[in-house]
Amino acid sequence: MTIRSENGATSRTLRVGISGYGLAGKVFHAPLLVSAGFEVAAILTTHDERIASARNDFPEAKITSTINELVSEDLDLVVIASANSVHLSQALVAINAGVSVVVDKPLGLNLAEVEELAQRSKQSGVGVIPFFNRLWDSDALTIKQVLNEGLLGEVFRLDSRFERFRPGSTPRNWREASSAAEGGGLLLDLQPHLISTALDWFGPATLGYSSVREVRKMSDDDVVVVLNHESGVDSYLAASAIIGAPGPRIRLSGTEGTLLVTELDGQEAALRDGLMPGAQGWNPPIASRVTIHRGDEITEYPAVGGDYGYFYRAVADVLVNGGSWPVSMESALSVTGLLDEARIKNIRA
Repeated sequence: MTIRSENGATSRTLRVGISGYGLAGKVFHAPLLVSAGFEVAAILTTHDERIASARNDFPEAKITSTINELVSEDLDLVVIASANSVHLSQALVAINAGVSVVVDKPLGLNLAEVEELAQRSKQSGVGVIPFFNRLWDSDALTIKQVLNEGLLGEVFRLDSRFERFRPGSTPRNWREASSAAEGGGLLLDLQPHLISTALDWFGPATLGYSSVREVRKMSDDDVVVVLNHESGVDSYLAASAIIGAPGPRIRLSGTEGTLLVTELDGQEAALRDGLMPGAQGWNPPIASRVTIHRGDEITEYPAVGGDYGYFYRAVADVLVNGGSWPVSMESALSVTGLLDEARIKNIRA
């Protein structure tokens, strides 16, 4: 198997090790890595069912039980898809071994952890890349195009949300059962997606309001963050597991109309169904339904196809040819700083 970079050049096979083979490692990272041409050479997991799953999916891969074993497998890249509580420690092992590392969100439990990773990355020259995959959602790419075309006039407000209804808690789910200090809760799980996309669309922001609640008396499960962007846009970002009537995924309003996206991007569902993008993305494209509303006038807008696979194609290109990573450390620092401030201030009327 060979890597074909973004400019079409063919180079050597890139070997990757995946730490963690649960939902993130198996469903998201592994198929996207394979689609980009990586060889999954090693997998770290100590869970019996996940070991069996990893061996079934990648019979040639080495199954390891520690991060030190994983990084010793002559790798070009390590992907940290394990529990949030070990993101920092495992990423540091990869950096110390001189192996570039992709870290699933959140990059760290707090700003101090992310600053430590940023410092070690700069000192060592080893790449640390945050996995903010929803920058390549269909809706995210479409909004960038709509903004570039100026179809909404002067944009002033974004409503972006991940809402669902799970009134019964699931203690076996570590994200719900773990405290914030252990990496649990929706502030760390879903708000990184909401904040990273809002910053990508509208630029730097300060925190205007935050409400971080534990409605089911476990980890935070109802979180609202409002950002005030320097560009003049206000972003209202909501993540909740306890909303019986979820609102539209995105509502973006300007002086000349409102863009509406009602449903989640379909890429996650496709990956959960065992599908995999091709070498250049999904075929046929996976696109959101996007409408632009001007009072009673409703217009369908042709959405841009989503492309999670771009992330690892771009990572492969940097590993082979050099250049800039698809997500910067500066972006991760900005996102994490706002997450920290939201938890600390927790401003509620």
